[in-house]
Amino acid sequence: MCIGRFLGGFVVGAAMGGVLGLLLAPRSGEETRELLLDKTEEVCKCSEDSVKELQTKANDVMDNIQKKGDELFNKVQDLIKQQRGEA
Repeated sequence: MCIGRFLGGFVVGAAMGGVLGLLLAPRSGEETRELLLDKTEEVCKCSEDSVKELQTKANDVMDNIQKKGDELFNKVQDLIKQQRGEA
């Protein structure tokens, strides 16, 4: 699953749930503000976790690209050395 689509769906779902919760909940203003604060903190924590996961995956991809690039560079250097030796 694409992380971007997941995060987009998560944000939209959280916003819709928050709005519906505010409209349908029979709570006082103070209780609602407290609930909003709690939910906001929860969403921020989840977002931080998702960003950390995304950053870890991006670092893994970059490490893999660097490794493949180094391997390719070494192969090209070996081919050049072989060509110079035959000439």
